[in-house]
Amino acid sequence: MRLGDQVAHAAGWLDETDRMRRTSHALEVDGRVWLFDVVDWPGLDETIGELGEPAGVVQLLDRHSRDCAAVARRFGVPHHVVPHALPGTPFELRPVVRRRWWREVALWWPERRLLLVADVLGTIPFFRAGAEPAGLHPMLRLWPPRSLRGLEPEHLLVGHGEGVHHHPAALESALRTARRRIPRWLLGLPRVVRQGY
Repeated sequence: MRLGDQVAHAAGWLDETDRMRRTSHALEVDGRVWLFDVVDWPGLDETIGELGEPAGVVQLLDRHSRDCAAVARRFGVPHHVVPHALPGTPFELRPVVRRRWWREVALWWPERRLLLVADVLGTIPFFRAGAEPAGLHPMLRLWPPRSLRGLEPEHLLVGHGEGVHHHPAALESALRTARRRIPRWLLGLPRVVRQGY
């Protein structure tokens, strides 16, 4: 496990042993820490303790069960699965996919200009077309989610890979060019398959 996405009031950790580079995050608000799409690891409790008191564990994606339930039980906090809101927090939750087999929300923290997503966007080669900093999930390239339009995140945190920081146009570029970049994504598919994604 490797720590990453270390910005004010946020921390992330990336599972480098996993081919999909599962990434989890913690956001701190007034001494309380919210955990997202959690992959457990031996240093987790210490890392969270340095940030504050655990407040809850959130799955932004229905199939990202990962270690969420176990970590919520260990910390004695609620486990929220694809919630519509997190009352008492500065977070806005925006629906990005509402299908029977895929339910996902994204978290927008306006004050910090921080966007946290699970699978709608990613930064590993499976998601990206060419050199784009972040790319839409291949199954969403034809229908980019409208709920993320107009946001200019200073910090884009993703569920697979490193975040994109200080590049506010990355999100809008990924949404606007998603369809147009499908051929480029397809050209990179053999490399993605070789790398085992």
